[in-house]
Amino acid sequence: MAFKDLFNFNKDETTFVFVGGKGGVGKTSVSASTAIWLANQGKKTLIVSTDPAHSLSDSLETYIGPYPKFIRENLWGLEIDPDVAMEEKQREIDARKAVSSDKNTMFGLDILADQMDMVSSAPGADETAAFEVFLKIINDESHDYDIVVFDTAPTGHTLRLLSFPELMETWVGRMMKAKAKLGDAANKIKNILPFMDADDSRTTEELERTKREVEKAKKVLSNPDRTTFKMVVIPEEMSIYESERAIETLNKHDITTDGVIVNQVMPDIDDCDFCHSRYVLQQKRLALINQKFKDQEITQVPLFKDEVKGIDKLTKFSEILYEGRENDEVHHKTIQL
Repeated sequence: MAFKDLFNFNKDETTFVFVGGKGGVGKTSVSASTAIWLANQGKKTLIVSTDPAHSLSDSLETYIGPYPKFIRENLWGLEIDPDVAMEEKQREIDARKAVSSDKNTMFGLDILADQMDMVSSAPGADETAAFEVFLKIINDESHDYDIVVFDTAPTGHTLRLLSFPELMETWVGRMMKAKAKLGDAANKIKNILPFMDADDSRTTEELERTKREVEKAKKVLSNPDRTTFKMVVIPEEMSIYESERAIETLNKHDITTDGVIVNQVMPDIDDCDFCHSRYVLQQKRLALINQKFKDQEITQVPLFKDEVKGIDKLTKFSEILYEGRENDEVHHKTIQL
């Protein structure tokens, strides 16, 4: 199977592709070039950066920002900004409080708003808010895009993001149990203060809605016809073993990894002892990659002479990655761009 054939497209449904790997392996170059190639194939494409230290704007040489921005024909970009996500969440909380009845607010029964107030000042709140943006993209029923490509953060952060649906599902379950217990207590208080309204159905509805959204996202993420993960590695042991562990974790979350992109592969240069030594070492690591990831489709991308950034260079990168152009171009000491 050709690497380009790993993309699935479903009528009236968005396809999701995650590009991940260890820090410094070239994930942003791969994801940006992938998005450009898909857009050039006529697919309406959104590329989303989930890395708090965004480099997508630098790679595409244009400011992206926290809202979908048109880049070129069939291509839009978005960088999830936790601070912006937090500000929007706070505005939502404030609006929710504004419509709460005075007596419910007075007696502290607007539980969800109070919980979110606490969450908004707690460590990791920005991560939670960013996850909500991620959740909206996954669950968007408008299906405005044929495909969404996620340029992810280094492995640990990405695995945490993809494990959030299960964490949120557990959290919501606990909140609903706590709400039920508080409801019982509130009913007892109502016997003493009959004017107090203990029916906080809106909070229950909000928790149930969140639970449905999380369950929906889990189904999308675990559906190999709609969601796949492409792992980027370089021919070095640390990258290989970290990626192997990451794939094992993704499997536990029922997320399908179907492709491994080996980046920065050196050509053999006979008149450079250092280069030749690196080439020999990489060949050993390439054999290890073939062994470790034999269940995935594997492709290679050569080491480039210059930085791969800007539409033109990323387009050439994509042609090498998805159209096999390396057979035509990788015959010099370095690839001339």
